Amino acid sequence: MRIAYLHGGGIPSPFANGVHVMRMCDAFAAAGHEVTLYSVPGTDEDPYAYYGVRHRFPIRLVACPDYTPSGYRKRAETVRALVADGPTPDLVYGRDPYALTALGDLAPLVYEIHQLREDLSPAGTEEALLATPGLVRVVAITHALARDVRDKYAALGPLPIVVAPDCADPPGPAPADALPLPGRPDALRVGYVGHLYDGRGIELVLDLAERFPALDFHLVGGTDEDRTRWQEACRSPHVYFHGHRPPSELARYYARFDIVLAPYERKVYTWGRLGETGRWASPMKVFEYMSHGCPMIASDLPVLREVLQDRVNCLLRPPEDPEAWAGALNELAAAPALRRQLGAEGQRQVRERYTWRRRADTVLAGLGAQETARPGPAA
Repeated sequence: MRIAYLHGGGIPSPFANGVHVMRMCDAFAAAGHEVTLYSVPGTDEDPYAYYGVRHRFPIRLVACPDYTPSGYRKRAETVRALVADGPTPDLVYGRDPYALTALGDLAPLVYEIHQLREDLSPAGTEEALLATPGLVRVVAITHALARDVRDKYAALGPLPIVVAPDCADPPGPAPADALPLPGRPDALRVGYVGHLYDGRGIELVLDLAERFPALDFHLVGGTDEDRTRWQEACRSPHVYFHGHRPPSELARYYARFDIVLAPYERKVYTWGRLGETGRWASPMKVFEYMSHGCPMIASDLPVLREVLQDRVNCLLRPPEDPEAWAGALNELAAAPALRRQLGAEGQRQVRERYTWRRRADTVLAGLGAQETARPGPAA
């Protein structure tokens, strides 16, 4: 199919939504689709190299007059004009409600949703999109989110929702030279990769570092502001903050970690506390940890249990119980066989269930160039 992917964020950018969008476009291209990404200008890096994608699908950058609902709606009209001026797409796919709404009469729509949007203006924007006759599918990242979407918009009747968790690609060949990391050569390395926003459990990571002076802790990611804030709060000399790294470089870090942490709190916030997503999260980090065979300790949250199983592909512990986390870390540090077992099972599950290509096939299953009517629910 010819697919127009609509994204309201910057490319490239340090935010996870950019990683997700580029991985999905890459997977669509790998499946043989002609995909064009319509995004907002980001940083100056080459986007294909920055994200490490395999296909150079076209990217059309459309600036936003201002970052207000009015600005996003004006940008949406520009995106509509660009799409309408070219070959008509067979499908319009995206995460940008404003642009999807503007293109609702050009081609069948697929709306990917990662949270209930309370920030859209005017009120009812998302409901109007979900009621659009051309909407053929809604893609939700978790069953929890799918349930809440159905409940919130019950007046619309059955929605054509497909649940597709985030995912990861299996790592390529190991690099010839190991990434040099600071710290002690004989110490086990405990890793955390991701943003340092509120709700990500960074306070718990630093607490564990104080409890385990024989282990080295490495935190990869975060804005300069957040990194400075947590560095000032850190009292342990064996904690290393590496700052933000392009997604294409992260595999070299995963390869050096003996244990990894996903210490999400019950409320997980996005940048600037603009949204709280803990109830619905499907963290890419979890799947990337698994894809690299990293033994993981993760927060025991209902939404994470959609993918994670205690003592099968990770150890699950309550996020508010540092003693339980310390016990889990002590157990993994002392048990190389358990680390290998958990890492191998996580890696197997990603290869069999959670690759980007499999996700691309799932979200497009049953949709073709002639698709004009909503299918029934599929979650």
